[in-house]
Amino acid sequence: MVFWIILLVVVGLLAIVRFAPSDPARWHQNASPAGTETLKRKKGLVWRKEISGDGLSELRALVGVAQATARTSLLAGSVDAGQVTFITRSKLAGFPDYTTMGIYTAPDGTRYLEVYGRLRFGRSDLGVNAKRIKGWVGAAQI
Repeated sequence: MVFWIILLVVVGLLAIVRFAPSDPARWHQNASPAGTETLKRKKGLVWRKEISGDGLSELRALVGVAQATARTSLLAGSVDAGQVTFITRSKLAGFPDYTTMGIYTAPDGTRYLEVYGRLRFGRSDLGVNAKRIKGWVGAAQI
């Protein structure tokens, strides 16, 4: 009987993780403006690169790589809007990670391309977001 209760609880928790709605108002946001370096954040990672010009070709390349990634789907945004957010789910349990990429202007007027990856559930992603972001940036040749 205890086994079945534990199994039911585990299946219920996995269902919550898999089917929890993703609110674009919460997740379709960039990180706080700052310099143009890679920053570790609680529950995520921010990659930034200073750009000249409009940066749309770089953003378009990143979006193309993200769209070709397994278990990744668009949550909100577009290249034309200058900001795009994707959800990438883990293979086994379906844990969602959110990655927002966009073109932004810092308070000092510097324009930069940013990729901000973070997890929704748990305390650590064990480096998964950092690995994904570095892979996407490398594949997009930015």
